Amino acid sequence: MGRGQTRSEHVLADDLCPIIPVVELVFSRWAPPVLWLLNRHGRMRFGELESRLAPVTSKVLTLRLRQLERDGLITRTTHRESPPRVEYEISDLGRTLAPLFAAVGDWSREHMPRVESARQDYDSSGRKRG
Repeated sequence: MGRGQTRSEHVLADDLCPIIPVVELVFSRWAPPVLWLLNRHGRMRFGELESRLAPVTSKVLTLRLRQLERDGLITRTTHRESPPRVEYEISDLGRTLAPLFAAVGDWSREHMPRVESARQDYDSSGRKRG
């Protein structure tokens, strides 16, 4: 246990540890839609990704693609042509995330109507942030 931590705080921290790096890796801004598209549609060029992910900016998409490549979740292939052609595709490691995304999608379809209803109830109650 860390200094000043109670036993319950320590247990909670231990329980979250395996989740935190995965959430940061897989659910960072723009990572889920990039991985989803590449998993569903296969190899894609930068422009295809950019147009399907509007309003993402070129700069942000470039940064996200580099990070996903660095993490081993996608691969980047440069074809030596004129002009050069670059394609991205999900890696074998990235494909292992398909069940996770399917589960999140199932949860969303099943529970988001209740979340939206709870939000409306909360907002209409006058307890808005402030």
